[in-house]
Amino acid sequence: MIVIASPVFTTPSHLLLRHASPPLRHESTRRIPRSRRRSVSATSSSSSSLLPPPPRPDKASELRALWKRFKKVAAPFWFSEDKDQARLRLASVFALTLATTGISVGFNFLGRDFYNALSNKDQEQFTKQLLYYLCGFAGGIPFFVLRDYAKETLSLRWRSWMTKYYLQRYLKDQTFYKIQSQSMIDNPDQRIVDDLSSFTSTALSFSLTLFSATIDLISFSNILFTIYPPLFLLLLLYSFGGTAISVFLGKGLVNLNFMQEKKEADFRYSLVRVRENAESIAFYGGEQNEMQLLLQRFRSAFDNLTELLIASRNLEFFTDGYRYLIQILPAALVAPMFFSGKIEFGVINQSVSAFNHILGDFSLVVYQFQAISAFSAVIDRLGEFDDLLDNNITRDPSHAMDEIELTYQSAGSSSWLDSNGSVPSRQKQKLLEIEELTLQTPTNGTTLVHNLIADIYDKDHLLIMGPSGSGKTSLLRAMAGLWRSGKGRITFYLNPQDEEKYESHENSVKRSPGEVLFLPQRPYMVLGSLRQQLLYPTWSTIMEEATPGPDGSKIDGSSPPLLKRDECKKPTTDDLMRTLKNVRLGHIVDRFGGLDSLHEWSSVLSLGEQQRLAFARLLLCQPKLALLDESTSALDEANEAHLYQQIQSAGITYISIGHRQTLTKFHNKILHISTADPKSIERNWRVVDVNAKEDSFESIRSAD
Repeated sequence: MIVIASPVFTTPSHLLLRHASPPLRHESTRRIPRSRRRSVSATSSSSSSLLPPPPRPDKASELRALWKRFKKVAAPFWFSEDKDQARLRLASVFALTLATTGISVGFNFLGRDFYNALSNKDQEQFTKQLLYYLCGFAGGIPFFVLRDYAKETLSLRWRSWMTKYYLQRYLKDQTFYKIQSQSMIDNPDQRIVDDLSSFTSTALSFSLTLFSATIDLISFSNILFTIYPPLFLLLLLYSFGGTAISVFLGKGLVNLNFMQEKKEADFRYSLVRVRENAESIAFYGGEQNEMQLLLQRFRSAFDNLTELLIASRNLEFFTDGYRYLIQILPAALVAPMFFSGKIEFGVINQSVSAFNHILGDFSLVVYQFQAISAFSAVIDRLGEFDDLLDNNITRDPSHAMDEIELTYQSAGSSSWLDSNGSVPSRQKQKLLEIEELTLQTPTNGTTLVHNLIADIYDKDHLLIMGPSGSGKTSLLRAMAGLWRSGKGRITFYLNPQDEEKYESHENSVKRSPGEVLFLPQRPYMVLGSLRQQLLYPTWSTIMEEATPGPDGSKIDGSSPPLLKRDECKKPTTDDLMRTLKNVRLGHIVDRFGGLDSLHEWSSVLSLGEQQRLAFARLLLCQPKLALLDESTSALDEANEAHLYQQIQSAGITYISIGHRQTLTKFHNKILHISTADPKSIERNWRVVDVNAKEDSFESIRSAD
């Protein structure tokens, strides 16, 4: 009869309901390399030097730091604009959890009476208890299902909010560019996609597990202590001893999980690099080199995973024995009381069920240690990312100088006079003013340009020339607000009606593509249709409608659009077709099946076609000023001349970087930059007026 009392048969409530959909189960934590199932990461591999968090002096301070990071990451959602709905949903989840605990307690007593009737061979009472069991299952199971559903929908809502929250901070003030260019952190995409998902679901699961364990502990401790006090005392000793041994055996798992996340992401990114640079690698014949790099990164992840599996194996030797010993321990202790007639057979089942419940509550660390260690790594990664976003990506103070000031002002303040003080008959609007600009690299503070002074007026087309590495592209980066290292002032002058489209903060400027547009040497091809390529970036920020979320809620992950609908009329299909013909790309519409065809445009278009497509964007956007960084380098001279004639006809003022002498015919002035002498503070630049052939910028300025 004792066999019948084993937990396999005597705890239906414990097995079928309490753990029907457990928040976290020990068995599930064996899938440690979760990152192997993740989406492909596309971030810089140059950050692979990032090291795991340094060891802290003691466990208490480590736990305090971890708890502080957890609160910092978790708190914003519960105090956001969505806080009322969030808190209401959380309260409903806890209420359902409380209800499921009550149902488990009820099944504990049902089990006792059920097995008493079976032991006493009382068929009538057995039938009645069986009916109670079936009714209990019918009424109790929906609570467990609804609890899990409510938890998952709340987790999804939390993840949606946090994704928007982190994306806004990541894309604000070109933070994503600073992280990438300075290699400040590894795999930010993985942290936003995978770590946020893991954090929200696991945080809720752990919270419900702790809450359920507390209620279970109160409810079942009273039952077990009433049945047999020594069994309760043995349970305390057994659980606390098991927890201490588990912590000792698994102390290295947190760091191993942290490193596994990073190494898996680095390996995935290497594969992304092969895909994105397939043609270049094929031309170089670099397959063997890529193979060695991929295998090296895979071996690094493999070796770390091997250590992780060994540590997990050692821990499971103990936890498996710990878990299976309790299958017979409570029954063995109360069996003598049954044999002596002091208790009925059903009480054995009740004591085993209560023992398992309480032991599970006391032994959370034992059963969930691997999950806790993996979650700790997630908290560390998100906390590190969150701290970086909060610090606003400041540069190294050891190279600190006064930052370059980038401002936008009304064009009304830029009026100028002739040298004799009279107003010229044909006044031109000033678009850009550069004052005493000294430009440095953000990484090591190397000076590239000394004391640059320049004014750009409407239709003043400037060509920047100089040897490679002299700072030509860096100057455009400073104009675009990407580089602030150095000192001086860069001022863009806007039409008064366009001022409201710009936002200036202390050290950040949001510019509208309707005024200034930057064309890099290799244009960015967005994921989307040919139509979307042409409309980027001016109209892609306009959201037609928010994306529906769970329960019909709207998840709007975009920042407010920089351009309103009534401020910038969206081009029609005819406009797009006409512009493509103007840049000699009309044939690609038929070639790819229309404007709405989807392709990997950076692969199917040649670099020359991509550059012409970028000029089509420029003609559609019609900015006041365009900054062109060798934007025709992949084109022949005939197509280059044609594109410059197109933007001249459109009335766009432009600043170009280039090496070809043929470009001089399309520019009014040439800025020559020479390589800076680090020991000299003399100017390393000069401006030549193409028409006047004067080398002195001061004389050009007075002649204007």
